Amino acid sequence: MKIGTFELGSPVILGPMAGVTDLPFRRICKEYGAGLLVTEMVSARALYYGDKKTARIMRIEEEERPVALQLFGNDPEVFVAIMDQINGHNHDILDINMGCPAPKIVKNGEGSALMKDPKKAEALIKAVVKHSTKPVTVKFRKGWDDDNINAVDFAAMAEAAGADAVAVHGRTREQFYSGKADWDIIRRVKEKVNIPVIGNGDIFSVDDAIAMKEQTNCDGLMIARGVQGNPWLLREVSTYMATGERIAPPSVEERIRVASKHFQYLLEVKGERIGILEMRKHAAWYLKGVPRSAAIRNEINRSTSAEEVVKLLESALELQ
Repeated sequence: MKIGTFELGSPVILGPMAGVTDLPFRRICKEYGAGLLVTEMVSARALYYGDKKTARIMRIEEEERPVALQLFGNDPEVFVAIMDQINGHNHDILDINMGCPAPKIVKNGEGSALMKDPKKAEALIKAVVKHSTKPVTVKFRKGWDDDNINAVDFAAMAEAAGADAVAVHGRTREQFYSGKADWDIIRRVKEKVNIPVIGNGDIFSVDDAIAMKEQTNCDGLMIARGVQGNPWLLREVSTYMATGERIAPPSVEERIRVASKHFQYLLEVKGERIGILEMRKHAAWYLKGVPRSAAIRNEINRSTSAEEVVKLLESALELQ
């Protein structure tokens, strides 16, 4: 799959998730076959004002590339003002978020709110494409609500404005992540534009990935929530798409080993206190479905010691 001049080794892409797709998580997902990783959302306005926390979110290591840096905002002038800084960053693709449904984003006219103002969205895409030295993609949704479904026209606008690819989540903003993703809208977008189309929404298994590919003819498959605690899904889908082979799901031993590795990455990047706090949600995802692990999850949620968290994760093996 080619995005602009950039060739991906696999069409399977880790979707951006706020508070999830940080450097430690992306490192794990890279090890399990993602063809492209996408960062957490980065505020263009925060970069404009030199926010130090935002700069930390942008950190990308060479070993995880290729990586798409995802920016959000709604002011073309702000984007233009930061493009020298952005062009000097070590990402490979620049993605503009026009699909985030979070109220705090939408109330500022950012994220999926831009789907209600295609003219402003067009001006923003044109400004970024004009000044970016790297391929530009746009991620958006089916539409704002069931009465305002405009993904097909929005995709055509993005293509005309110079976007190198689009990623389409098959839900409206009003749905957030509830209900069922509409893959037919992805098919319709694919039929409308000539740039690559990346399908997103409700890929939780290899069968889901196969079905989306068959139903939409999309060029890429973006997996987000399905990878929480399950980076192996990236490997399973990538392998099937490349060879037609199905590989076995991970054993409990592998799940615990990778959870422990993920925790070590968190400690290295964020330190003990933050690492422990953030590992709580990841541990719950990794241990989901592991027999007799509920008590361990509860203990991890109360733990304040990195050593104790490691021992608790390892203790899950003793219960099998």
